[in-house]
Amino acid sequence: MQIDGGGPDSRQVRADPAGFSADYLKIYYGKLFPCADIYKWLSYGNDGKHPTCDHSYIGRREFSFTLEHDIYVRFQSFNNANEMENAIKEKCPFKIDIGPVYSVDPAKRHAYAQAGNNVFTPVERELIFDIDMSDYDDVRYCCSGADVCLDCWPLMTIAIKVMDSALRDDFGFNHILWVYSGRRGVHCWVCDGRARRLSNEQRSSIADYFRVYKGGENNSKKVNLTGPVLHPFLARTYTNVLRGFFEEKLLCSQKLLTSEERCQKILELIPDESIVAELVDRWQGNRRSSIFKEDVNIARWEQLKHILQSGKQKAQGLRRCVEEIVFSYTYPRLDMEVSKHMNHLLKAPFCVHPKTGRVCVPIDPDNCGDFDPTTVPTLSEGGENNSKKVNLTGPVLHPFLARTYTNVLRGFFEEKLLCSQKLLTSEERCQKILELIPDESIVAELVDRWQGNRRSSIFKEDVNIARWEQLKHILQSGKQKAQGLRRCVEEIVFSYTYPRLDMEVSKHMNHLLKAPFCVHPKTGRVCVPIDPDNCGDFDPTTVPTLSELLEELNMSGTRAESEND
Repeated sequence: MQIDGGGPDSRQVRADPAGFSADYLKIYYGKLFPCADIYKWLSYGNDGKHPTCDHSYIGRREFSFTLEHDIYVRFQSFNNANEMENAIKEKCPFKIDIGPVYSVDPAKRHAYAQAGNNVFTPVERELIFDIDMSDYDDVRYCCSGADVCLDCWPLMTIAIKVMDSALRDDFGFNHILWVYSGRRGVHCWVCDGRARRLSNEQRSSIADYFRVYKGGENNSKKVNLTGPVLHPFLARTYTNVLRGFFEEKLLCSQKLLTSEERCQKILELIPDESIVAELVDRWQGNRRSSIFKEDVNIARWEQLKHILQSGKQKAQGLRRCVEEIVFSYTYPRLDMEVSKHMNHLLKAPFCVHPKTGRVCVPIDPDNCGDFDPTTVPTLSEGGENNSKKVNLTGPVLHPFLARTYTNVLRGFFEEKLLCSQKLLTSEERCQKILELIPDESIVAELVDRWQGNRRSSIFKEDVNIARWEQLKHILQSGKQKAQGLRRCVEEIVFSYTYPRLDMEVSKHMNHLLKAPFCVHPKTGRVCVPIDPDNCGDFDPTTVPTLSELLEELNMSGTRAESEND
């Protein structure tokens, strides 16, 4: 990239680095993985701080590590957070799975077996659900297998909305954690005490409550909605979630009625041959008409609904076909076996998926429509060689971050740091900021503007401010705001100004720290206190050195002697 100098444009498109490596994983486990938080979560208060807690509880929980070369280490247990953290750092597992709480320590299960006591059995486990995008391959045409994109990911969003609402409203559960699987799906952890203590039979009953999509691979119709009226849960789900999503989003994004093959797939869900023939005749006869030049999917869907929901078909019980089609394409497809048994393993939150390098981050069910799997940080994005180390996700900033940005960071960056550090004066410094913008077209536009205007009058004064205002204008325009790029401005400011803590110092009680009023051996300056209310007036260059203090003491002594004489 040439901005202030001549020569050809050497800027290259930034290739996405490999997301996963053992070296990055060691850094991640050492600096970022929230081991203490996960331990506290899985203890459920039994962490030794309460008089009635079960001290053996967490020690009976199974952890499974998948090491490099697919080496499985199962039935591990840890008695405290330090044990867990040390084991993770030492073994550097490519995947961590969490199992149930057993009746005895799973690491000592063989000793109990040899004693003839058949007491090793799971006694507690979160109610879990696993939803995988590859199970939707027959209704999505943008991707298949492990691939996902923003056209098909909304199927996971709908699954979260349907399941979360029912788990709370129909079963009364409150403590529900949704987690991105790191690749192509979502996991659900229901953590209420009564959910953890469900038997396998009770878990199966709850899983069956959600089971609508049934049938083998060779059976085209996998949803059968029987009875005079829908179950209240299904009726609510259809009216509040599925119907709107199908008609307003999925129908067009997946182009479900554009080709003969895709039309046939939907027609196979209608059991009446005469209706199928009528629809085929209409679609063939009208395929060159004006209505099919726009929204062919919507036009054909409206024709299908009109025929199936007419009075004649309603009397024959075919009106339910419309609902069955919508359910077939949109209803959550659960891995039933995961939910039915207590001893099933599930990947731990905040693990890193070894095939994508993406972190298994939690998803807020109230804002799941804003979740974008393509922006989830990869392992390499947390590494030291990655230029972007700040990712501000979610529809709004956390109140603390919003307050910090508005009241402190933004003003300091724009009024002080930008010019004092000359952040946008050279090619190298401009490149450093441009690397924080993920859209290549915007980067190219900024480079072009900065090259074209580098000799104009606005760049003879305050080049940093002028270029920063251009960058903000482009990123904060309506178009970029809609694409979620407006947050880039905040990320740049945070990257340059937000406090960078030595995290390990704060995490452990046994960490040493230099005493106040010590003297630094390399500078000779005294470690003096700083008044936080007047910290802007503090000048480190005026802090006295040891030699200055000794000189002052000598001068004081000389003055005292002179006064005495």
